[in-house]
Amino acid sequence: MALVNELLGVSRVEICRPGSFLSSSKCVTDLDGRLRVNRVVDPLGRRGLQVKRVRPVAAVSSEQKVVKIVPEKGVKFKVRAVVTVRNKDNEDFKETFVKHLDNLSENFGRNVVMELISSEIDPKSKGPHKSKPAVLKDWSKKSNLKTERVNYIAEFVVDSNFGVPGAITVTNKHQQEFFLESITIEGFACGAVHFPCNSWVQSKKNHPDSRIFFSNQPYLPNETPAGLKVLREKELRDLRGDGTGARKLSDRIYDFDVYNDLGNPDKGVDFARPRLGGEAIPYPRRCRTGRVPTDTDINAESRVEKPLPMYVPRDEQFEESKRDAFSTGRLKAVLHNLLPGLQAKISEKNKDLKGYQDIDKLYSEGVLLKLGIKDDVLKKFPLPKIVTKFKDGDLLKFDIPKIISKDKLAWLRDDEFARQVLAGINPVSIERLQLFPPVSKLDPDVYGPLDSDLKEEHILGHIDGMSVQEAIDSNKLYIVDYHDTYLPFVDRINALDGRAAYATRTLFFLTDIGTLKPIAIELSLPSTGPSLRSKRVVTPPKDATTYWMWQLAKAHVCSNDAGVHQLVHHWLRTHASMEPFILAAHRQLSAMHPIFKLLDPHMRYTLEINALARQGLISNDGVIESCFTPGRYAMEISAAAYKNWRFDLENLPAELIRRGVAVADSTQPHGVKLLIEDYPYAADGLLIWGAIENWVKTYVSHYYTDADRVCNDRELQAWYAESINVGHADLRHADWWPTLATPDDLILILTTIIWLSSAQHAALNFGQYPYGGYIPNRPTLMRRLIPEENDPEYAIFTADPQKYFFSALPSLLQATKLMAVVDTLSTHSPDEEYLGERPQPSTWTGDTEMVEAFYEFSAEIQKAEKEIEARNSDTRLRNRCGAGVMPYELLAPSSSPGVTCRGVPNSVSI
Repeated sequence: MALVNELLGVSRVEICRPGSFLSSSKCVTDLDGRLRVNRVVDPLGRRGLQVKRVRPVAAVSSEQKVVKIVPEKGVKFKVRAVVTVRNKDNEDFKETFVKHLDNLSENFGRNVVMELISSEIDPKSKGPHKSKPAVLKDWSKKSNLKTERVNYIAEFVVDSNFGVPGAITVTNKHQQEFFLESITIEGFACGAVHFPCNSWVQSKKNHPDSRIFFSNQPYLPNETPAGLKVLREKELRDLRGDGTGARKLSDRIYDFDVYNDLGNPDKGVDFARPRLGGEAIPYPRRCRTGRVPTDTDINAESRVEKPLPMYVPRDEQFEESKRDAFSTGRLKAVLHNLLPGLQAKISEKNKDLKGYQDIDKLYSEGVLLKLGIKDDVLKKFPLPKIVTKFKDGDLLKFDIPKIISKDKLAWLRDDEFARQVLAGINPVSIERLQLFPPVSKLDPDVYGPLDSDLKEEHILGHIDGMSVQEAIDSNKLYIVDYHDTYLPFVDRINALDGRAAYATRTLFFLTDIGTLKPIAIELSLPSTGPSLRSKRVVTPPKDATTYWMWQLAKAHVCSNDAGVHQLVHHWLRTHASMEPFILAAHRQLSAMHPIFKLLDPHMRYTLEINALARQGLISNDGVIESCFTPGRYAMEISAAAYKNWRFDLENLPAELIRRGVAVADSTQPHGVKLLIEDYPYAADGLLIWGAIENWVKTYVSHYYTDADRVCNDRELQAWYAESINVGHADLRHADWWPTLATPDDLILILTTIIWLSSAQHAALNFGQYPYGGYIPNRPTLMRRLIPEENDPEYAIFTADPQKYFFSALPSLLQATKLMAVVDTLSTHSPDEEYLGERPQPSTWTGDTEMVEAFYEFSAEIQKAEKEIEARNSDTRLRNRCGAGVMPYELLAPSSSPGVTCRGVPNSVSI
C-alpha cells in the first residue's frame, strides 16, 4: 500500500460509481478503511455531509468496484447528451436534396456542434465553465430514418469542478434547419438534466450566432446563477431585434406594429382600408413584419397574398400536422382553391337560396353539383393531388351541422333562438335589463333623437302578468342590445351591394322553468331626414303574416349577432387583444423565467393564426367582409368596440357582473351568484375559471411569497409594462389597468390571460360550424329589409313569404364560402394540446413541486369535465338537456380531432 502511495504521489483515493462524479475533490477518505464524514458539493450546488466506507486498495480485485484516484485539481469526465430531433413528415425535392448534401458534408466537418455551459463561474476565465465542443454522432446514418423522432448522441468532456449544467449552445453547420425537440444530459451525479427546446435551429450561414437553450430549472432574474446571467440577457436581446428591416421567415424576432396591412391601395381606392392603431383609430398592436410600404400609400404595408406565407417568428409557425389539417380543411370545402377558376362559372349560378332543399343538397350532393358543375368541368382544373384521394363528391360535401342533426326545425322555434343566447356560439352578449325603455349612449347631436320605440304595451302580454318594473326588479328581463354598435354604420352598410341591415335590440323574459323567451325586437335605421328616425318594433306572431315578419326579425338579430360575435367577442377579445401580451412575453421574459414556463402553452400558434387572419379573413375582400353584415366596415366596428374594451373586466366573474347576469356573493364558490341559474356558458365557465385560478395561485405563490418579490422582478414588470405601454399603447393612460404589485395582482392577471386564451376562445370558436353551418339558423348577413305595407316588396313578401325569407339570406356563393371557412375554424387538429395537458408533463420544469401541482390541476380539469357531462344529462336543465336540445359541451375540456363542438385547447390556436 505504501508503495502505491509513493508511486502515485497521493495519500487519498475515492471509490466512484461508473457514470457519476463529484464536483469537488474535498470528498476524501483515509486508506485504512475507517469511516470518514466529508463535506461535499454536488453538481447541483447542494452542500451536505456524506458518510463513506472505503476499503484498502490492496483488497480491491478486478471484480470489485473500480478505484479512481482523485487528484487535487479537476479531472476530465465524459457525459452523454441524448438529443431528440423531430423529422419532417413530408419533404419537397429541394429539402430532400439539401438533406443529402448535409449528410455528405458531415465527413468534412460541417455538422451540428454543441457546447455545454455551467451555471457556475470559472475563477480563471471569469466566465462560465464550458465543455469542449461536441458533435452529434451518426447524423448521416440516422437522418433518413422514417420516424417522427430521431435520438442522436453527443459526448461532452467536462472537468470535475464543472458544476451544474445550465445551458447548451447549438451551432448548425448544415445548410438546412432542423427542429430540436429536447436534450437530456446523462452522467452527472445529480441525475439527468433536461433541456426542453422545441425550436427550429437555423443554418449558421443564415444565422451566424449559436442558439442558446437553457435547462428546465426555473430562475427569477435576481436568482439567475452567475454563469447564466450574460446568456439570459443575450437571448432576450436577440429575440427583441432592433426594430429595423424586413423579417425573414427564418427569423425569431418579436416586435410590435400597427394594423396597416389589411388593405391594398395599389389595387385601387376600393381596396384601401384605414390604419388601425394610433390616435385616430385605437387598436391593439400586432407582430411586426417590416415589409416595404405600398407604392401609393407610404403608411400602408405591402400585402403578402395567399398562398405565400406571412412572417411570424419561426417557432410560432404551425407544425406539420397542424398545417396539414388546416390545408385539408380548406380543400374539404374546395372554395379556397377553386374559387378564382370557378368565379365566371359560378356567377351565373349565384342566385338566391330558394328553400330548404337548396341547403340540404349541400350536405348530400356537394357544392359543385349544386352549382351545376359536373365532373368533366372539375377535371379541367389543376387540383392538388390530395383531392384525388377522396371519392367523387365526398370532398365537396359538407357535414350535417349539429344544430339540425337532432331536430331539423329546431332553429325555427323561439325557445331555441333564446337558448342559443345562453348556450350557443355567442353566449356573452346578453345583459340584464335595468332600465326600460333602454337608453342609447350615442351622441344625439351626431345621431339625432335616440329614444327607443319599445313601449310597455309591446311586452306586457308576455311577462306573466307582471308590470315591467316588477319584471325588472325580479331579474326577469334581459336584453341583447346592438343598437349603439351598428347604428353609426348602418347607412354605409346599406349602401353596399347586397346588404340590408338594422341596428337591433332584443328583449327576453326569464320563465319560471329557467328558459328565456324572446318578447320584442326593435329594428332601427338612421334618419331619412334631418331629425327623423326610422324604428319599428316586432313582437311574437299572431297570424301567418306576422309569423314570417317575426322570422325575418329574428334573422336580422342573428346577422347583427354574428358580426359582433366574430369581430368583437371572438377576434378582438381573444385574438387581437392577447397578441401584445404574447409578443411582450417573448421579448421580456426569459425562457427560464417561471412565468414564461407557465404561459408558454397558452401562447402556442396564436401569432400564426392571427397573421393568417390578416391575410385572408379580416383583410379587404376577405371572408369577413364578403360574408358578414358590416362588409368593408367590419374592422372599423371592431376598432370602435376596442374603445370600450377593459382588461380589468375580462376575467369571467367581473365580466358576468358587468353584464348584470351575476351578482357578487362571497358565499358562492367563485364569489358570484348567477341570476340565470341554467346559464350553461357561465356555469361551466366558472368551473374552468376556478380550476385555472387555483392552479395559477399555487404556482405564483410558490415563487412570489410577498409583494417585494413581485415588484423587484424586473423581467415580470417589463413584460406587463410593455404589454400595456406598447402592445395596448392607445389605452395605456386608462386608469382601469390592474396594478402589478402583489402576488394577488399577478394571480388575477395571469388567470385572466389563460382564461381568455383557452376557455373563452373555445366557447366562442368551436361551435361556429355546428351552429353556423346551417345558414338559416345563423345568417351572417341579410340582403333584404322587412317590407312595410306600403312598400312595393310587400306584395312579393305576402305572395310567397318563405321564398322572400330565403332570398333575404346570404346567396349560395356567400353561404358556401362561409361554411367552408367556419368548418375549418371549428376543427381541432391532431396535434391539439388541451387544457390540463402539456407535451412534456414531467420535464417542462425542473421544479418537482410544480410538476406535481400541474398533475393536480389536470385532475381538477378532468373533474370539471365529468361535472359538465352530468349537467348535460340533468333534465331539470332545459337549456342543455331535452328533446332535440344540443348538450352544452363547448367548455368540456377534451376532444378528439375534427369538428366536435367541444374541447378547450390551451391557446388561441385556430
